[in-house]
Amino acid sequence: MSSASDESFAWVTLVVDTRHKLHVMYTEGVSAEMRAQLDRVFDDHTEVNVLDSGDAENLALINRPDLGVTFTKLHCWLLTQYSKCVFLDADTFVVQNCDELFERPEFSAAPDVGWPDIFNTGVFVFVPSGQTYRNLLGFALSYGSFDGGDQGLLNSYFSGWRESDASHRLPFIYNVTTAAIYGYAAALKRFASKVKIIHFLGKQKPWMIHYGDSVGGLAFISDYHQQWFQFYTNAVQQNLPPSLAVTTTLPLSFSVQPLASFENRPIVSQLVDSSAGRAVVGGYDAWEAGLPDYLGADAFANIQKVIEKSLKGE
Repeated sequence: MSSASDESFAWVTLVVDTRHKLHVMYTEGVSAEMRAQLDRVFDDHTEVNVLDSGDAENLALINRPDLGVTFTKLHCWLLTQYSKCVFLDADTFVVQNCDELFERPEFSAAPDVGWPDIFNTGVFVFVPSGQTYRNLLGFALSYGSFDGGDQGLLNSYFSGWRESDASHRLPFIYNVTTAAIYGYAAALKRFASKVKIIHFLGKQKPWMIHYGDSVGGLAFISDYHQQWFQFYTNAVQQNLPPSLAVTTTLPLSFSVQPLASFENRPIVSQLVDSSAGRAVVGGYDAWEAGLPDYLGADAFANIQKVIEKSLKGE
């Protein structure tokens, strides 16, 4: 199942050859046109009300005030018509079948790349229960969330996850976040053929990248962003009305290879000047995002050269 809280998050995940039913939750912020498109893909749907944590102070700590509405995903525990579910954030991209996740117990999730002792809530296995839903709301009212979002709440509620047996800890291949794509390219290259789910974590979503933009902003590009675009172009765009289409004013200058072949070549991870389609050396956005290329252009040796030139007045 997946959730979409507004129009930008309604670009849903591709689930490859699943034998299970697909259920989407969305809020009133999703238009009737988009709902019609979602209904074409999913077997069932539920409109839910937005639950906001109201915790602006904690959310400010992680610079993501928009995460307050992610409490809305707690509604998934009310889908009691199902015996077990796998939750997928709307910014995940399933690249291989992962039906085996239904063999996992509640609560199962992959470690968060930023703090591996806690789990990331973009992908998790759970058992719907009205009682669990009420317990979660009560827990939130009593203790809040240490990060202001659902991840802090769920990690506190399912606090025994780290000490649980291995069946509760999903391999990272089920929730490969963009931080890993940019920060640990060597491992991604090594395990690319095994990756099951990509999580476009943060504000840089593939459907928000515009080429040929007159503003000429910077955008991250990775092989998985490219694969998302290929899927969108081949399987989604043709079925959308013009008002919902993601447009690109500059033809994409890359070709997308099958995922399994990624392990046989260098991982693409660079900044692109979207107004001209050129790679940008330096990458201020990468530094601001906390994702400098320490093994490449941002290696200490290169930084030292720049400092020395500056000191010499060159």
